[in-house]
Amino acid sequence: MDHGTQRDAPPGRRAGPGAVPADPVAGRVPLAVVVVDRAGLVSHWSRGARRLFALPKEEAIGRPAPDLLPVSGVLPEVEDVTGYGSYAAYDDLGPGLESSLDGHLSYPAAGRARLTVPGNDRVDVLWWAYPLVGPGRERLLVLAADADGLRRDHAGGGAQETTVERMAPGFALHTDFPGAEELARRLPEILPSMSVGESARIVAQVLELGYPILEFSQNDRVPVTPDWGVPRRAERRARRERAARAPAAGEPVPDELRDEAEDLEYAAVRERLEFLNEVSGRIGTSLDLSRTVVEVSKAVVPRFTDVAGTYLREQVVAGEGFPDGVPDTTTMWHRVALEHTDEPGRWDDVVPVGEAMPFPAHTPFFQCMTSGEPVLVPRITEEMGHAIASQFEKRDIRPLITGRSMLLVPLKARNVVLGFMILLRHPERPVFNDMDRVTGAELAARAGLVLDNARMYTFQENVAETLQDSMLPHIPARMAGCDIATRYLPGTLLGRVGGDWFDSVKLPGARTALVVGDVMGHGLNSAAMMGQLRTAVQTMAGLDLPPAQLLRNLDDLAQRLGDTHLATCLYAVYDPIAGELHLANAGHIPPVLVRAEDGSSELIDLPTGAPIGVGGVPFEAVRVPVAPGDRLVMCTDGLVEVRGEDIGVGLATLCESAAHPAASMDDACDTIIRALGTRGGRKDDVALLMVRLGGIESDAVAEWRLALDPEEVGRARAAVREQVHGWGLPKLADPAELMVSELVTNAVRHAHSRPVELRLVRADTLLCEVDDDDHELPTLRSAGPDDENGRGLRVVSTLAREWGASRTKAGKTVWFELTLPRR
Repeated sequence: MDHGTQRDAPPGRRAGPGAVPADPVAGRVPLAVVVVDRAGLVSHWSRGARRLFALPKEEAIGRPAPDLLPVSGVLPEVEDVTGYGSYAAYDDLGPGLESSLDGHLSYPAAGRARLTVPGNDRVDVLWWAYPLVGPGRERLLVLAADADGLRRDHAGGGAQETTVERMAPGFALHTDFPGAEELARRLPEILPSMSVGESARIVAQVLELGYPILEFSQNDRVPVTPDWGVPRRAERRARRERAARAPAAGEPVPDELRDEAEDLEYAAVRERLEFLNEVSGRIGTSLDLSRTVVEVSKAVVPRFTDVAGTYLREQVVAGEGFPDGVPDTTTMWHRVALEHTDEPGRWDDVVPVGEAMPFPAHTPFFQCMTSGEPVLVPRITEEMGHAIASQFEKRDIRPLITGRSMLLVPLKARNVVLGFMILLRHPERPVFNDMDRVTGAELAARAGLVLDNARMYTFQENVAETLQDSMLPHIPARMAGCDIATRYLPGTLLGRVGGDWFDSVKLPGARTALVVGDVMGHGLNSAAMMGQLRTAVQTMAGLDLPPAQLLRNLDDLAQRLGDTHLATCLYAVYDPIAGELHLANAGHIPPVLVRAEDGSSELIDLPTGAPIGVGGVPFEAVRVPVAPGDRLVMCTDGLVEVRGEDIGVGLATLCESAAHPAASMDDACDTIIRALGTRGGRKDDVALLMVRLGGIESDAVAEWRLALDPEEVGRARAAVREQVHGWGLPKLADPAELMVSELVTNAVRHAHSRPVELRLVRADTLLCEVDDDDHELPTLRSAGPDDENGRGLRVVSTLAREWGASRTKAGKTVWFELTLPRR
C-alpha cells in the first residue's frame, strides 16, 4: 500500500501511520471518518483519516476502500483496555468489517484490528461501521481510532469527560462518558442501540449537510445541529467570505482556509452548546409544573424565537395519568404559557393562557403531536393563516401569525407526547430552517424531560395526598358530650405520606375513645403499618376493651405483623356522664389538660410504657377527673420535637399555647400550630387532636333497675314514655317505648340473677341502654311468617338510627339511638 507523502507532522513527532498529534485538551481523541459509496470507493476522507492513515485526502478519494484499510497478521495477547469483550477477538479486518465493506451487513458493527505498514510499524485500530440507507450514493460510514492513543490517555489520567471531536471538517461528536477507557467501551453501543434506519439516517444527514453532531445520548435521538446564527455576525460573515474564496475545482485547498472554515464550524458548535447548556441551567429549578412551564418559555424568548406558546395535555395539567397511544382529535390541550416580544397585551385577548381546545387532523399542530416530530413552516401564508385562524372562534389570529416563520416542537418524555410548543419568528427575522428544527427539537427534548419530572412529581404528590386523606379519618366535630378539632401536617414536601394518625370511636354509654399514634419512619411502608394499627384500634375499641388491655392486644398484633416498625400510641376514653378520662400510654408524649376553671394547663402524669412492637411490656391505665369545659390536647412528637432542641422546650410551649384563649376549637388548634408547627427544622409529620370535654348534665340521664320479672316490661314502657315527654320529645315516645319493650323483654328472659338496668341519655341523640348479666350477644335473624322469635331486633334495626351490643365485665349491653327532632 502506497501511503503517499506524509504531511502536517507536528514538531518533535514523526508523521506516519498512527501518528496522532497530541491534543492540547486532555481526554480528546481524534477519529478517522471514511465514507464508502455503493461502488466500494471512498467518497469521504476526513482530516482524522489523513492523520491516522497518513494518506492525503486527494490520494484516498475514489480508491477502493479495501485497498486503503489493509490488515494482516495475528493480534498478540494484549490487555483489553477497551473493555470490548468479544469485539477484541476480531483479527485482521474481521468478518464484520469485511462484510460491511462488501455490503453484506445491514446493521452496525464494531471491532479491533491491526494496521500493518512497511517497516513493521503496526497500529492497533478500533473501528465502527454503520450502513447508510437512502437515495444517496453513500453506503457505509467507517469510524476508526488509534487504540494506543486511548490507552495512553487512560494511563495518563485523562479528563473525566472525554470528548472525541473534529472527526471531519464540520463533524464533532460529544459524549459524556467518563474516561477514555469508558469511551472506547461505550462508543460502539451508541448508534447500534438505535434502529438501523434511524442511525443510518442520522449519519447520512451529517455527511450530506456537513454539519456537526452536537451530542450523543444512548436514549435520545442524536440531533444534527448546524450553525444557526451566532453572535458577532459581521466578524463571522467576513471570515466566511474569506473561507468561501476557495480555489477552483481540482486545485488543492490551502490549509489556512480549510482550517479557518473548520474553526468557524467548531465555534458555531461551541456557541450552540453554550446556549443549550444555558437553557438547561435555567429550566428545571423547581418541581412545580406551572413554574417549569414558564421557565421553558422564557428560556427561548427572544434568543431563539420571538413567540413561544406552550400547550399541555389536559391530564398533565391536572396531574393525572392518561391512556396509552397517540393523541387524537378529541384530546384537549391547555395553553399553559405564552411568552413573546410583541407589545404588551397584543396576544392576551386572542390567545389567553388557560384556554383548552382540540386540534383538527389537517393542522400542523395535529401532525406534530401525533408524529412526535418537529414541524417546520418557513412562512405562514395567508391561506395557512386563515386555516389556523378558523380554529379560534370569534377571534381573528391572522394578523398575529401571517408572514411569520413557525416551528412546532413536541414535548416528549419516554416516547410519550406531553404537549408541544409553538415557536414564531417575526417576518423580518431569518426564517426557521432545518438546523433550527434540530435545535428546537433538542430544546424540547430537554424541556420534555423536565416537564415529565414535574408531572410525575405532581402526580405522585396527588397520590400521596389521596392516600394520606384516605387513611386519616374524617372525625365529626361533635360527639356525645364533646367537641373535636384536628390538624395534620406532612413532614416535608417529599414525604407527604407518613405514619402519624388520630381517631375517635363511639363507645357504649355515650363514651368516646380518643386515639393519637405515630409509626416511626416515613413513606409508604410506615403509612401501610399505620393503616393496619389504626384499623386494629378501631376494632378493639368497638369491643369496649379497657385502655391498658387494648394497648396490650395492639402490641401483640404488631409482633405478628413483624418487627420492622415500632409505634407510639396514646389511648383515652372519655365518659361525659361520669366526668372522667381513662388513659393508657405506649411510649407516646403525654397529653395536655387545660382546666376551664382557671385556664391553667398541665401535662397529664401517665406511665409512659414501651412503644407498640417492643413486646412483653405491661401497660398501665389511670383515671383523671375532668369538668365540663376542660380541653384535652393530644399530639405526636413531630409538633414539639425539633432537632438540636430539648423536647421539654416544645412541651412547655405546647402547654402555654394550648392554654391561650380562643374563640373556637379551630382557632385554638391554629394557635398551637403557629406556636409550634412553623419552627425551623421540623421534619416529622404532625397529628393534633383537641377535644372540649363538655360533659352531660345529670338531669339528661335517667336510670331504672328492673327485676327479672316479665311484668317489669310494662313498667319500663311507662317510665320511658313519661321521661321522653318530660324532655320535650313527644315524637320519640312511641318508637322509644316499642324498642325498649323488645330489649327489656329479651334481657328479662335471658338474664341469670342480677337485675336488668335501663338507662336513657339525652345528648346529641336519644340513647337507650339495657344491661343484663348474660354474656351472649344477640344476633339479628330473619323471622318467617310463623316464627314467634327473632322479630325484636328486626324492629329495633328498622326504627333506630343506630344500634349495637357489646360485652361488659358483668355481661352485656344492648343499645339503640334515635335522632332528636329539629327545633
